Amino acid sequence: MVGGASRGLGFACAEALAGEGMCVALAARSGEPLRVAAERIAAATGSETLAVPIDLSRPDGAEGFAAAAVERFGGVDLLVSNTGGPPPGTFEMLGDDAWQEAFDGLLMSAVRLSRAVIPTMRSRGGGRIVHNTSYTVKEPEPGLVLSNALRAAVVALAKTQARELAADGILVNAICPGPFATERLDTLIQSTATRTGTRPDDLLRQWEQRVPLGRLLQPAEFAQLVVFLASPRSSGITGAVLPVDGGLLRGLL
Repeated sequence: MVGGASRGLGFACAEALAGEGMCVALAARSGEPLRVAAERIAAATGSETLAVPIDLSRPDGAEGFAAAAVERFGGVDLLVSNTGGPPPGTFEMLGDDAWQEAFDGLLMSAVRLSRAVIPTMRSRGGGRIVHNTSYTVKEPEPGLVLSNALRAAVVALAKTQARELAADGILVNAICPGPFATERLDTLIQSTATRTGTRPDDLLRQWEQRVPLGRLLQPAEFAQLVVFLASPRSSGITGAVLPVDGGLLRGLL
């Protein structure tokens, strides 16, 4: 099961997992783009895909996604908990409604998706949960207060789940992506450009210069870590918080 899979990092994960022979259920709110994404992946990989157009920020979204996956494939072995990022903004720009939407979209979607898949994973002798967060859990980014606060809560959730579910053979890890070449980064650049009067091209170059590799990362580079965490080769890794950031983060921890 891969959330936010119609584009960006979610699509890359679904495509890479299907390329390894996994049957993949994809979820996103946008029905037609999701259907096209699922068909593209099936045609390219030969693996079976299932498109589930559903809003994972709603209380019934996670349960509906898991039920569709179990009905089609008989169970769930891997969950990639991934949803679209909240709108950018500073603390004083954002009111209660924005905070509530981000809470449901980032934290509660991870809570509900986990709750929905744990029973089927337990019945199958184990599984994997991978939460997509952000490098901002280690180094908050100006103008992203919602993401900074709530993605950190997802990491705390992952660390707690890892200990509680280890005896069931369910491994839980979090990935912290840095700047990737996705529509999400385009949106952040445009928002910053509007707020500061800076040219978007200049902001893009600034992002590239911040990354020691000297470039934005590609979604496939994120997806390959997910493939590893889904594989038997990661059997001893749980409770990890793994950056894929091109060396952006400079802290020791």
